[in-house]
Amino acid sequence: MSILERSLYAPWLACIALAIAMPVGAQGLRTPLPGAGRLAPRADSGPRSADYIVAVVNSEPITNNEVRTRMIRFEQQLQQSGQPVPPRSEFARQVLERLISEKAQLQLARETGVKVEESTVDQAEQNVARQNQIDVAELRRRLAAEGMPLAQFREDLRNQLVLTRLRERELEPRVKVSDLEVEQYLREQQQGDTAPMELNLAHILVAVPEKANESQIAALRAKAQRVQQRARAGEDFGKLVREFSDSPAGAANGGEVGLRSAERYPPLFVQAVQALPEGGVSELVRSGAGFHIIKVIEKRRGGLPGINVMQSHARHILLRPSAQLSEAAARQRLADFKKRIEAGQADFAQLAREFSQDASAAKGGDLGWANPGLFVPEFEEAMNSLSPGQIAEPVISRFGVHLIQLLERRQATLSQREQREVARNVVREKKLDEAYAQWAQDVRGRAYVEMREPPS
Repeated sequence: MSILERSLYAPWLACIALAIAMPVGAQGLRTPLPGAGRLAPRADSGPRSADYIVAVVNSEPITNNEVRTRMIRFEQQLQQSGQPVPPRSEFARQVLERLISEKAQLQLARETGVKVEESTVDQAEQNVARQNQIDVAELRRRLAAEGMPLAQFREDLRNQLVLTRLRERELEPRVKVSDLEVEQYLREQQQGDTAPMELNLAHILVAVPEKANESQIAALRAKAQRVQQRARAGEDFGKLVREFSDSPAGAANGGEVGLRSAERYPPLFVQAVQALPEGGVSELVRSGAGFHIIKVIEKRRGGLPGINVMQSHARHILLRPSAQLSEAAARQRLADFKKRIEAGQADFAQLAREFSQDASAAKGGDLGWANPGLFVPEFEEAMNSLSPGQIAEPVISRFGVHLIQLLERRQATLSQREQREVARNVVREKKLDEAYAQWAQDVRGRAYVEMREPPS
C-alpha cells in the first residue's frame, strides 16, 4: 500500500480533527469523515494548464485539473504531518488511482440508494469550521478568498459522507472478531520488547512558506528555537501550541496527536523522539511544512491503552430520522430541547424517557461510565469538548441525531474484562482496514476504466 493510501485513503476510520489521519477503535458507532479536517489550499495555485480528460470511469470523466487539485491538497497534508511527498509522477499516479476508486464507489452508492441530507452536510461544514477555530461565516469567507466555490466545498463534504455510509454498510457486517483472535492479540502484546512501541506525541509547527528565502527561513528557525527553549524550560506545552503553532488541527487539542503505534507516525517524528523519555522535547525537526517541536506525552510497549484511563459519564437523547421525521426536523427538535433544559423549563432525564429512541431512554438517557473509543468519533468528539454539566449542540451519527450532556469524568483502572474489550476493538479495527482495502480493490476491479493520454 502506498504512503498516500496509508496516510489519506485507507483510514476511513479517521477523526476529522487531525491533520495526520488517526484510526479510531469504536464499538458499535462509527461515522468518520475523512479529509475534511481543515481548509485546503487554493486549487488554482500557480499557472493553470488547459484541462483535459485523463481517465473515464464507467462513462464519467476525471480531468487533469481534478488530479492537480487533489495533489495540492494532499501534498499540504503530507507536509504538515512531516511525511515525505512521493516523487511527482508516482504521486500523480496514486492520486489518480484514488479518484478512480472514489468515482467507482460513488457510482455504486448512487445505484444502491445511499443518500445524505442537507442537515448532515450542514453539520460537516460546522465541524470543519470548529476544527479551524472559526465560525461558518468566516469559513465561507476564507473559502471564497482561496478560490473554492461554496457549492464545490459542500459537494466534496457530501461525497465523503456518502462514501462513509456506503463503506459502513458494506463492511461493518463482514467483520467479526473471535475470542481466539482476542487471545492471540493479547499474547502478542505480552511479548515485552517484541511488542510494538506506542507513542502519544504533541507538536508545534512553525510553518515555512514554500518560496521562503534564506533570511526568512533563518528567522523562522530562530523563532522555532525560542519556542523549543521555552518548552524545554517547562513552560506549558498546550499554551505554546495555542500561541505559536501554525497547524490549525493541533491547536484544538494542545498539539496532541494521541496514542498510536510508532509506525503510524511520520518517520521523522519517531526518529526525533527515539531516545527521549516521557516529557522530553525534541530537537527541531525540519519537514516540507516547516519546523516541528515535538514533546513525548506517553511512550510504552504494547497495543492496549494504559491501565489508567479517563472515563466519561454522559447521557443522551436519540431521535432516529424516518418518513415522519426528517433529519433536519430531528435536529431542530433537539435544539429546542437544549434551549428548554438550559432555561430550566425542562428536565433532561424526563425528556429522554419521553422521546429518546434508544435503549437508554428508560434510564433517562444515562449511558453510564464509558472508556475512550467506545462511541463514534462525532459523538466522542462532542462529548470530549464538554465540561461537566454542559450540553452539546445536536450531533448526527449513523444511528440518528443525539443531544449529549456530559455529567462527570474520572480516572479509572481498566478491569481485565474491559482490557479484553479494548483488545477486541483493536483487532476489529485492524480487520476493518484489511476488509476495506480488499473491498475497495473489488469495486475498482468491477468498474470499466479507460486511461487517456494527455493531448500532444
